[in-house]
Amino acid sequence: MEKITAEKAKEIRRTDVGPPHYGQFLPPVIKKNYGRWKEHEILSPGVMVHTAESGDKIWSVRVATPRLIATDTVREVCDISDKYCGGYVRWTSRNNIEFLVSDEKNLEPIQKELKEKGYMIGGIGPRISNMVHTQGWVHCHGAATDASGLVKAVMDELADYFTTKELPNKLRLALACCVNMCGAVHCSDIAIVAVHTKVPPIDHAKLGKICEIPTVIASCPTKAISPDPATKSVKLKEERCMYCGNCFTVCPAIDIKDPYRDGIAIVVGGKVNSLRSNPKFSKLVIPYMSNEPPRWPKVVAAVKHIVDVYAKNARKHERVGEWADRIGWEKFFKLTGIEFTFQAIDDFTFMRDTLRTASTFKW
Repeated sequence: MEKITAEKAKEIRRTDVGPPHYGQFLPPVIKKNYGRWKEHEILSPGVMVHTAESGDKIWSVRVATPRLIATDTVREVCDISDKYCGGYVRWTSRNNIEFLVSDEKNLEPIQKELKEKGYMIGGIGPRISNMVHTQGWVHCHGAATDASGLVKAVMDELADYFTTKELPNKLRLALACCVNMCGAVHCSDIAIVAVHTKVPPIDHAKLGKICEIPTVIASCPTKAISPDPATKSVKLKEERCMYCGNCFTVCPAIDIKDPYRDGIAIVVGGKVNSLRSNPKFSKLVIPYMSNEPPRWPKVVAAVKHIVDVYAKNARKHERVGEWADRIGWEKFFKLTGIEFTFQAIDDFTFMRDTLRTASTFKW
């Protein structure tokens, strides 16, 4: 048996420490022209071509996904990629699938097959991209709404803005199923945030048996929870509670979920990039709408209405937040017909600490 040296072992060993280097997944044409790309052109709502200084080209064909997909769907995507792209395919940060086509002769056939199999091609350019979202009821223990179901309902209504209709600029949608929001809702053009609305009850009989009291106390961002030696449990100062559900995450005996009172808030105007204006946090425009599964008709109608008003009134290249800043948020509320409520006002005594970082308006 061949003896393996330490140097050889380092070359052949595989570990689970960190992700593999992205370079090994790049198509050959991208490796060849890495850092030397000249231009790109949007050929259709779901097809874009990048051209290198050498003249080499690669085409991206983008399709939508519902984010949570079956294993059979993943296999089908891989089969299509093997057939037309040499096996090179990627998922974007907003859960779109992009097939990376290096041979132009495969461009039309792959689009034809994707359409035949029911995939929706689009999302490139001044349109709505796929909607990023959190886990929702399908997985998360503390979710105040569903994610997959509500996203499906919204995107069904806005599908034309993904495939054919154009907007003044790209529009990013997001959903978080609680205010801890593991999705990018705080910096999306329009976002849905699920909210709990009541102080969670405490099951004192269970808490001391299944929860670590110091951890429970430390989990509260507003210091609303303190020890209660009398009951060998904890007590909760209701006026400090912000209904975030952090305590429930570490202690099931503090159950914040309420199927009758949990609901939806809508925030608007966030963005990450610094083109034309600085990155922005979203602003609260609708503080509460009740959950109405399975299709959430009122929430879907509210989001579509905001998109339609933005499409009609914004200037070319303006993002939603830039449009609202230009016309003034007062006019935004007037054009959309949304009622401005007291929940949207930041009346915190030390508001200088949250200036430019809160989702509320300064009064």
